[in-house]
Amino acid sequence: MAERGRKTPKTNATTGASTLKIGVIGCAGRMGQMLVRAVAAADGCVVSGGTERSGAAAIGQDVGLVAGLDPLGVSVTDDPAALFAASDAVLEFTGPAATVAHAAIAARTGTAHVVGTTGLGAAEAAALKRAAQDTAIVWAPNMSLGVNLLMLLVERVARVLDPDWDIEIVEMHHRMKVDAPSGTALALGQAAAAGRGVDLDSVAKRARDGITGARHRGEIGFATLRGGDVVGEHAVVFATEGERIELSHKATSREIFARGAVHAARWVVGRPPGLYSMADVLGLSKASV
Repeated sequence: MAERGRKTPKTNATTGASTLKIGVIGCAGRMGQMLVRAVAAADGCVVSGGTERSGAAAIGQDVGLVAGLDPLGVSVTDDPAALFAASDAVLEFTGPAATVAHAAIAARTGTAHVVGTTGLGAAEAAALKRAAQDTAIVWAPNMSLGVNLLMLLVERVARVLDPDWDIEIVEMHHRMKVDAPSGTALALGQAAAAGRGVDLDSVAKRARDGITGARHRGEIGFATLRGGDVVGEHAVVFATEGERIELSHKATSREIFARGAVHAARWVVGRPPGLYSMADVLGLSKASV
């Protein structure tokens, strides 16, 4: 019998290879459809199902058709508990409240949960940590290799440079994004704060308007831009008298996030209960730059 929090993928009787069953929460949304396509295209993975909110037009339709694929033989439902029970791992890029509710289901069923939801506050983060006591959860504001390398670089640079170097984080996303600053921008801020050995909340400046006065030494500033169909652009600027260092990343396709989520699902299934980061998945937690 599989240990609690460690579902074991089924083995194909013909090939002997294990098949990973991956479900998608919010499968009819823009990101959800991309997740379905990424799972369907991944070797050794099958789409175990997908869910949408009650009353959504996609309910009852084939998950593959909703994602622009051939039929996959599973229908969209509004029953997340059944999806978690039928899956080895479930991918989710939704909203904070929904994610917390689904994490509780993941804990009850011992299903791995891969979370790319942004905008979670302290209470929601604490709820994820509680759920991770009973199952393995990967939670990352950004699942691309490039961004996670950027976070590592930002922490290292912030550690080397003293507070006479001002830190500003600039991000831009499409006009439909509902949270600001982005989860990735905040994670970059956390990386910079960790490098300096300070608490981000105590030094963050999230907005400036009007007569603000001079910039405070040691502040980590954020600037948010929204417009068009920008997938995601982030830059961290270290500026001092006479010189400036800029580290940046530009995403041109959401496919990188979908591929990263599938990679995280492959990695996390079978792991002990715990809250993991994308740095853990990519082997960057112990890396040095």
